[in-house]
Amino acid sequence: MICQNFDQWANVRPVHFLPGVASPLRKADDTELDWVVVRENSEGEYAGLGGRNLGGRGPGGEVALQTALFTEVGCERIMRFAFDLARTRAHKKVSSVTKSNAQQYGMVLWDDVFKRVAADYPDVRTESVLVDAMSAKFVLKPEDLSVVVASNLNADILSDLGSALAGSLGLAASANLSPERRFPSMFEPVHGSAPDIAGQGLANPIGAVGSAALMLEHFGLSDQAARLHKAIEATTAAGILTRDVGGTASTEDVTKALIDALNS
Repeated sequence: MICQNFDQWANVRPVHFLPGVASPLRKADDTELDWVVVRENSEGEYAGLGGRNLGGRGPGGEVALQTALFTEVGCERIMRFAFDLARTRAHKKVSSVTKSNAQQYGMVLWDDVFKRVAADYPDVRTESVLVDAMSAKFVLKPEDLSVVVASNLNADILSDLGSALAGSLGLAASANLSPERRFPSMFEPVHGSAPDIAGQGLANPIGAVGSAALMLEHFGLSDQAARLHKAIEATTAAGILTRDVGGTASTEDVTKALIDALNS
């Protein structure tokens, strides 16, 4: 409701590999890895279109329809956002992800729009990859990634995979942006509220603090955002880690270390 009603159509989920955090990827030990997943956040598979019907047929007779919505406007604006972001990065490349070999309408439209938009960015390398192949690429060739743009569902899954490869979903920050700034934007850790561990001191605060850094960047406060990022790196490098990344520190311990790093 928040994302659609505030037209927060760009969901940005960076994948950062932090010092002191063990990754299940062997390549992370000696290869610089850093990419960002750009997720279409207002339509696609999560548009909420469809319904459940024919329950009156009796047990086993109900039918459910879940309709994915792809519009040319929605595809183009998230792709241009991804290309503009790629132009700010050292590795100027956009990888588009679909499953157009099996979903021949909405995702073929996505592919067609991507080809058209890419022509306006000749300085940015491109590739179009099926989502199953991209899942493998996240693991086998992550050094080739920079900006990955995908539909609501595909980007949701891939960004979680990226965070797991970086060490834990607890590290993952996200921004739900209304890029035209007609409405508020929203910044939150990817893992959500985690009510099952509330009040136990187990939650990793880095995802929330990283989301605050994304908010500062959105406000144009890049220096303050950089301070937060450096505090996060200093904390993990010092081995002050919560259980989800192999440590023994509590939420309060990590939070105190972050504050100390900011004040140092």
